[in-house]
Amino acid sequence: MTPLLILRVHADLRLGLGHVARALALQESWRALGGQACIAVSGDDRAQRVGGGRHPFLDQDLPCEAVYLGAELHAPLPHDLKARASVVLVDQWDTSTAFLQSLRPLKVAVMEDDTDAHETADLLFQPFLEGVRWPDHPVKLVDGRKVRPCETTSGACRVLRGSGFIVVDKAALELRPKRMPEQPLAVHKLLVTFGGSDGPNLSQKAFETLSRLAAEDRWRGACTLLAPNGILGSPFPGCTVVRSLAGLTRRLPEFDALWCSAGVTLAESLCLGIPTAVWGQNERQHGILADLALANGCFDLGMGPGADLGIVREALAQWLGPEGQDNRQEQVRDGMLLVDGMAASRIARELQHLAEVPA
Repeated sequence: MTPLLILRVHADLRLGLGHVARALALQESWRALGGQACIAVSGDDRAQRVGGGRHPFLDQDLPCEAVYLGAELHAPLPHDLKARASVVLVDQWDTSTAFLQSLRPLKVAVMEDDTDAHETADLLFQPFLEGVRWPDHPVKLVDGRKVRPCETTSGACRVLRGSGFIVVDKAALELRPKRMPEQPLAVHKLLVTFGGSDGPNLSQKAFETLSRLAAEDRWRGACTLLAPNGILGSPFPGCTVVRSLAGLTRRLPEFDALWCSAGVTLAESLCLGIPTAVWGQNERQHGILADLALANGCFDLGMGPGADLGIVREALAQWLGPEGQDNRQEQVRDGMLLVDGMAASRIARELQHLAEVPA
């Protein structure tokens, strides 16, 4: 029987569509191994569209089965779907012990968890939250099994840590440059996007910051600003405000640099060697971004909702200009080392192994 993987995700104004994007990348790698996949999604009207079988970003059908579970974060899986499946990957940011236990007798994997809930699962992928640099070698023998440095346990759950499990769209791997790209003296084309979950209205704050830099003649580049809710004020010369950008992954190489928050777009920019300035939308995101910044993967501008725009303006002026060239070049190098574009394949193989392990 062809193994069925359930990708349990959630989408709403708080989380956006990043988890759905990650599920789409994972289902492709899973199907490449000969399996079948179903995206089981809860959430708002965007989640309902996905559950109805429509792609969240393109005007086309999804490449795999999908089901809408309703608005509740912890909505249960239909019994007939569970009966057909072998393993479920929970990727919805927030989970609970009771919710994970309700997924049994399926094998249960979790993507990111900073609570103890995952100890009830079989496998946890932890690309952030415990640091991002965990090597694959050397291995050691533990109870007759080879264990890598990136691997540990939490309760009865096996945990795989580090940037090797940061998922990007297949297009990012296809577009990844063969050589490290050279940074221009100053950033001429900047993309600013905080996703569809911009509750803190970071797009407006970024617009005000860049407007001031342009007015003071401290940055002369062109800016494309993605603002799903629009902005207040007239765009400054060189600034284009759009509500969305179709095929965003394939458009990223058009830009010299990005300004974004944690999410798939950040991961793809690292994979593609595009230097990125980041704002955390909340404390949890800020912790993730701080780990990436410590590994020199991005330029951390702190917590966006409470940011001092004067300090941010000074930092950006340096980073976008000639003084920031060396820093941006180093971020390109280290970011590409962190995210190699192969995480979806690694995770699919780990899930395949989990599905094959006897209960």
